[in-house]
Amino acid sequence: MSAAALLASLWEMGGGKPEALQQLSFSGESAQLPSTFQVGDVASASIAVQALMAAQLWQDRDGAEQKITVDRRHALAMFKSDRYLSVNGKPADDPWSKIAGYYQAGDGRWIQLHTNFPHHRDGVLAILQCADERTEVAKAIVGWKAAELEQVLADADMCTSMIRTEQEWKAHPQAQAIADLPLFEIRRIGDGPVVPWTQVNGQRPLSGVRVLDLSRVIAAPVGARTLAQHGADVLAVSAEHLPNIMPLVMDTGRGKRSAQLDLRDAGGRQQLHELIGDADVFMQAYRPGSLSQLGYSAEELCALHPGLIHVSLSAYGHVGPWAKRRGFDSLVQSASGIADAEGQAVCSAAPGKLPFQALDHATGYLLAYATMLALQKRAIEGGSWQVRVSLAQTGRWLQAMPRRGLHEDAAELRAEEIAGFLQTSNSGFGQIQTIAPVEKMSLTPARFELPAPVLGQHAAVWM
Repeated sequence: MSAAALLASLWEMGGGKPEALQQLSFSGESAQLPSTFQVGDVASASIAVQALMAAQLWQDRDGAEQKITVDRRHALAMFKSDRYLSVNGKPADDPWSKIAGYYQAGDGRWIQLHTNFPHHRDGVLAILQCADERTEVAKAIVGWKAAELEQVLADADMCTSMIRTEQEWKAHPQAQAIADLPLFEIRRIGDGPVVPWTQVNGQRPLSGVRVLDLSRVIAAPVGARTLAQHGADVLAVSAEHLPNIMPLVMDTGRGKRSAQLDLRDAGGRQQLHELIGDADVFMQAYRPGSLSQLGYSAEELCALHPGLIHVSLSAYGHVGPWAKRRGFDSLVQSASGIADAEGQAVCSAAPGKLPFQALDHATGYLLAYATMLALQKRAIEGGSWQVRVSLAQTGRWLQAMPRRGLHEDAAELRAEEIAGFLQTSNSGFGQIQTIAPVEKMSLTPARFELPAPVLGQHAAVWM
């Protein structure tokens, strides 16, 4: 399936007019990175659909129709953007824990540990009762059956997944629970005023839109970053006690401001409620139900603030027995059979992986697309809206596409290609070099008005 065909499918899912597709074209080489999955076309199409939606909102604000170009190879580089990040001329620190990755259990099955946050690493080591060394972890895991260890670690809120085949995943209760969910969900959940677009007056597609970004790591931060590159005022809210991964903060923080609030404290919660009162979009990537305990469910917030767009991202979906299970892109790959399929493609007994965090990045761009669709609906008919996406739903979309040969029309990104996609900015971290936005828009170029901020650099107030 080509990038153009995928784009047309995504555009149809959102109810877009087919003639709008003529505004966008793909350029550059079609070669993707080695994979049996259509990751190259997914990268190009997911970036393209949100760019086309931004152009549509520009026209909704009485802006003129514009031309958009998406370079396929640039899209591949953006899906690996954290790996090309440099700070003051040096590669960013490797964020991966030395014990993260695949291990073979005593029953011959494989299991993956995700231990990049210190408390996850320490929790795993406490259960395995071993030292923080890969050889020691491997010895400890040999004493377990993979499925039993997966369950024990999950019960302790650790991040893990047993490697399953695609057939095993299809039969799993979680896969069956989300089997009928759409790729992205946009639903009206309450009343609210019509919020019409103002005329552009030389501004940008999302000028005046206020977005609260309560997310970390990759997928949802990419979604919020995408809204920022089209002009939204994005305020990322974290907390000093929550761990983060600095290279990802630098990459996904571009275009945003950053504040810190402690939601364990009544004062912090009050400040957040005040911010929500003047926000258009509330975006969060905590496990389903986690923020509801603090009064931040979609229904509660939209009842208090009619017209709000409540956006949620989860790992495995908002329904099913794994809805509240911790997860990341690579863990969803492991659970759903993607890792097994990629391992088989290279004739390896061990699991493989996609050439980049495709589920994270694609879900982030789809999240931005769906959020813009919800804003458009609010401008036409009013209402409060909920947007939901998950890594597992994106994975199911990817797995449903025709497969390809591992090296079929595939080529690694060349140094000279990457150099042409980079941009440099001065930030609180120093001089940062990162992959620039992919889409070339003739009237409203995607750009970051702000460099990546240091965590907590800004006050928790709107501009």
